[in-house]
Amino acid sequence: MTTSPGEPDPGSRHHLPAGSAAAGPYSLAVSPESAGWGFSSLRVLPLAAGADHTFRTGDSEWIVLPLAGSCAVTVPGEHAAFALRGRADVFAGVSDFAYVPRDAEATVSSPGGGRFALAGARCAHRLPARRGDAGAVPVELRGAGPCTRQVRNFAAADVFEADRLIAVEVITPGGNWSSYPPHKHDESRPGEESRLEEIYYYEVAPAPGGAQGVGYQRVTPSGRGTGTDLLAEVRTGDVVLIPDGWHGPAIATPGHTLYYLNVMAGPDAERQWLISDHPDHAWIRDTWAEQPPDPRLLPLAPEARP
Repeated sequence: MTTSPGEPDPGSRHHLPAGSAAAGPYSLAVSPESAGWGFSSLRVLPLAAGADHTFRTGDSEWIVLPLAGSCAVTVPGEHAAFALRGRADVFAGVSDFAYVPRDAEATVSSPGGGRFALAGARCAHRLPARRGDAGAVPVELRGAGPCTRQVRNFAAADVFEADRLIAVEVITPGGNWSSYPPHKHDESRPGEESRLEEIYYYEVAPAPGGAQGVGYQRVTPSGRGTGTDLLAEVRTGDVVLIPDGWHGPAIATPGHTLYYLNVMAGPDAERQWLISDHPDHAWIRDTWAEQPPDPRLLPLAPEARP
């Protein structure tokens, strides 16, 4: 199969252009089976005003995260109901969210309509349903200079309790590189690296005149087997699946802020995010102390500094 220059490759099993992985009510549906791995899932649920959707959680725990709009999440078996204020879009700031345990049924309803991410992970333990408040989400600036990005650690391993699921959001201003230096988490090395499958879901802010933008994602083999090798041009709604390999940079093109939602889970007994930097590029971290953070992000996290 051939593509025109600049056209996403619909044949890549690791790059899923927007709409190519739609199923049923979901504009995106990535499962362990469809991804060819064991744990991580992601769905994107669009709802019209006044609509609702009920789903069974099965053997996975889930977080319902508003991408645009507000919703209510009810879990009858847990006698739980959560109102999520949400946000106008992913660039508007942090959102509240709801955690739904495995072996449950949940309903997402939205009087005003919107789009909602369902981030999931196969798990063994059943934890209680809970609401995560936007005001309690730690926001950090990572990197400096052209590597500055904002990380919203709403379900990081050391922030929010889950059995296996780890999820964060990243905002990268136009022209900056994030997920850099390239790093990996495909080996279990206690205290050094954890095994985590990872999903990147992207949105790209349009230009002031409405022109749609693009970003880029690079994944290179880590030397374990054949490995993942991918250079993808990504647009709003695209997904990149990372079962292994050095991933990064994720590049925001000038004039277009890049958003991505990371969903991670893996087989290790301890839920943690431990990474190894690519040895050829790890030195870049040492330069950040001499550079100021990108001022475009300071109003979004005034308390945070690299």
